[in-house]
Amino acid sequence: MAEHYPRLRVPSLKGHFLLKEILTCTFFMRRSHAEISQCIQRALAHYLHAVGHHSLAFFDDHEGDWQPLDAQGWAIVQQELSNPRRAFVALEGAQDDPHGYRFNYQGKLLEAPFLENQPGAVSAVSFSLPTQYLEKHGPQRVRGLAMELATLLPFCSGHVGLSFNLGTGLTGVDDDLRKLYFRYPGIDVPNLDWLSLHVGTQVRGPSWLTFLGQPVLGELGGVAGLRAQLHTPGTSVQELDGDRAVVSLGEWPEAGDTEQGCVLPEYRELARVLEPWLFHEPQLHASTPLRDIRRWERRFLD
Repeated sequence: MAEHYPRLRVPSLKGHFLLKEILTCTFFMRRSHAEISQCIQRALAHYLHAVGHHSLAFFDDHEGDWQPLDAQGWAIVQQELSNPRRAFVALEGAQDDPHGYRFNYQGKLLEAPFLENQPGAVSAVSFSLPTQYLEKHGPQRVRGLAMELATLLPFCSGHVGLSFNLGTGLTGVDDDLRKLYFRYPGIDVPNLDWLSLHVGTQVRGPSWLTFLGQPVLGELGGVAGLRAQLHTPGTSVQELDGDRAVVSLGEWPEAGDTEQGCVLPEYRELARVLEPWLFHEPQLHASTPLRDIRRWERRFLD
């Protein structure tokens, strides 16, 4: 819907879209893969039931290629998810729109020796949808799907909203892309591989739906304490099982547009409330100035 977010369609030489806006539902879990393997498999099955098995067509074979998700492909994916120690699974949609539908899971063995110096490491999962799905089925159905996925996962935090489909964060992007990132503050710049190594129990930032678990929700004073700090019309706080909650910012996910003066006041209010717990990049990327990273992280605060 044009009034809520822009149409971003930058084609690649291969014919599909190098850059576009999508919806991404992401959850971070301070749990090892063995503890959550069955939860992840149930959540994937639920996602596939909602979008159709045909929506995902390829899987990453960990050797630099994408292989078809035929019967043999699904067997390999199932074997990976059933691994007792760790699992890394990436599934994509059809070749003409590979990033419209996407499943990405980073299931770690948090006790592994190589993670001793990564105290922020978590297991993480994301489910992506094209914005056409949102427009066809409406925001309530998307919100319902996100809530159903949340009930299946022992998250510390999570978020659902608009994102760019590249999945590489601010690292290495050119100036034209960086301008888009700063122009539309409501569109996330995700990088699940990187975030799952560092985010810990911190919060990624305000999104259309922001899921909060422990310890952050407790430190905010629980649902009542959180609700008392949020006053923007359209913002709501819903209590969930397991001392968790979800903050909803309006009926639709919004991109904002700084060039048009649309700075998303409801997102800014939530950012101020969550500021002590917001995630910040722990180090400088050689290809991205630290000032750009900090500016993007504080886009709802400054």
